[in-house]
Amino acid sequence: MKAPSRPAKALVALGAALLSLLLAAPVALAENGVGLAGPTTDKTVTFFCFGVIAFFAILVIVLSVVQGRLEKRKERRRYDLERYG
Repeated sequence: MKAPSRPAKALVALGAALLSLLLAAPVALAENGVGLAGPTTDKTVTFFCFGVIAFFAILVIVLSVVQGRLEKRKERRRYDLERYG
């Protein structure tokens, strides 16, 4: 049986450390049900979720604009290469 490689061992160790941090975070940052942002109410959760929705909508729009500009640049460069070369 072949022993795991060094990068594989490092990846497993990193994954275990990340998992332990994720499992310990709720206990470390909450006291009696109150986290860093205060008591969690329906209003807080609603506004947070609206923020997440807005973030992804804006992300899609911005990345689409960037991709469109890169496509225009690529087509312009391709046209110039055909014209001059």
